[in-house]
Amino acid sequence: MILARVEGTVVATKKNPKMTGHRLLFVRPLVVDEAGQTDFKPGRTSLVAVDTLGAGEGEVVLVVQGSSARLAYKDKDTPVDAVVVGIVDTVDLGRRILYRAR
Repeated sequence: MILARVEGTVVATKKNPKMTGHRLLFVRPLVVDEAGQTDFKPGRTSLVAVDTLGAGEGEVVLVVQGSSARLAYKDKDTPVDAVVVGIVDTVDLGRRILYRAR
């Protein structure tokens, strides 16, 4: 699983018919460096995930990818590679709160 922050939504009017009606989120994974500093870095790690829970912009979510995403999604024949499976309340690393939902 990946911890990521919802940065926005993605709209695609032309897409695979099985994707019609599914909300797509632009998410940015959390990066923790050797010093324990955290950041949501832009770049190649950003991805688009199908929203199954109604996550909002700025929230931290749990995302699964690949075969796990296909299993988490209700229709295994839909072409998905990343799915939001949880909305995070708190991230605690070594008794240090890295994130707490508002």
